[in-house]
Amino acid sequence: MNKARHESDLARLAASLRQLDDSLAGCMKCGLCQAVCPVFGVTKLESDVARGKLALLDGLAQSLLEGDEAVRGVDDRLNRCLLCGSCEAQCPSGVPLTDIFMQARVLLTEYRGLSPVKKAVFRGLLARPGLFDALARLGRHGQKLVFRPAGAAGQTVSAPLLAPLLGTKRHIAPLAAPLHLAGGADLPARDGMPTVAFFPGCLGDKMFPDMSKACLKALTWHGVGVWLPPGLACCGIPALASGDARGFARMAARNLEILATRAFDALVTPCATCTTTIARLWPRRLGGAKLSPAAARLLAELPVRAQDIHAFLVRTCGAPAHLSAASPTDAPRLVAYHDSCHLKKGLGVTTEPRALIAANPAYRLVEMERADACCGHGGSFNLFRYDLSSRIGRAKRDAVVASGADTVAAGCPACMLQLMDMLAKNGDTIRVRHSLEIYAEALPDASDGQSGSGDSGPGRG
Repeated sequence: MNKARHESDLARLAASLRQLDDSLAGCMKCGLCQAVCPVFGVTKLESDVARGKLALLDGLAQSLLEGDEAVRGVDDRLNRCLLCGSCEAQCPSGVPLTDIFMQARVLLTEYRGLSPVKKAVFRGLLARPGLFDALARLGRHGQKLVFRPAGAAGQTVSAPLLAPLLGTKRHIAPLAAPLHLAGGADLPARDGMPTVAFFPGCLGDKMFPDMSKACLKALTWHGVGVWLPPGLACCGIPALASGDARGFARMAARNLEILATRAFDALVTPCATCTTTIARLWPRRLGGAKLSPAAARLLAELPVRAQDIHAFLVRTCGAPAHLSAASPTDAPRLVAYHDSCHLKKGLGVTTEPRALIAANPAYRLVEMERADACCGHGGSFNLFRYDLSSRIGRAKRDAVVASGADTVAAGCPACMLQLMDMLAKNGDTIRVRHSLEIYAEALPDASDGQSGSGDSGPGRG
């Protein structure tokens, strides 16, 4: 980096840092964030809690002046964070901690630059759905050469040959045939019900298509029209969480332009992280982007129109009222529900998933201890800090086992990956499912000629 560019970057970064001053000043240093921070819960390091990170950011300008080594230290400590929002939900001063930490990562990435690997993934792969699909197809057909079945529940695979990359004990879900290749997701609404654009997310498309198909089944059973837009990219959160604001904006803008080509009433996703990103981060960070008039209008409406599927089904469709598709069983399976951080703390959705699960008489919902404690996945946090992620995840696994459930449900596919991994490598037979899969099981198939539409308007089911 030449001197002129270095000085220019410092000036720009200093200006950006000044914009965070008001938010940083809101911290009373009360320490209430310690009680809920999942990272602090296992490390007991002050630098891992929100208060410690804010103190670190107070000296960020000085660290930038001290050079790369000091900045690396700040970057490392700042990234020891799941961005789960637990501290923000607990903060009595209402400090926007998640936004602060996200923006600090962006500033540091602008200063240090994006690593070649992350640049290739975020800008070369996730932003190009065609290439992503092609590589996923190759991986799907070739994974039998690398992965072997693992885990007593039969849901995961392991890859001893990839131990240097994935870790020696990591269990993952195998790649599946992508949802968008299955077809049948451009269906009209019935009886005045709304039409939704369905955003499956990367995991909902390539790892958990059955989860997404269950969502489509539930939506259509309730008479909702469904459009699966072609060519959708990642929502962009992996890039932004790594500080790549440019890659994030590119993916979000691409998706907005695609979504703006059709009329729909709501944008629905089965992924809590995707919903939070689309409803909150797209509008906040794309305000100055060059968008078509239609895309710009949609962007302004996303805080209301982007909805979690549980909330949409319950609040708009009246689910699970009048559900009589399944007969009660004498020995229902016990299912525990994990409150995903972005779903409960980010979107305030907690009763709706439980209501949908409880509607299936083949299951009995049991509450686990600290159901809303973070599972420890955190997206790229799990990839780059697997040991720490696993230490947090073990507590969640223990809570699931202690509940006595033989199934655990979640409303976020990233949480599902973590739960599968934690349970499988401990030899547990507990299965992991999305809450909509359990609800959809209780609904008749389309071939049965039944649906939830009737003569009572929205709310019928």
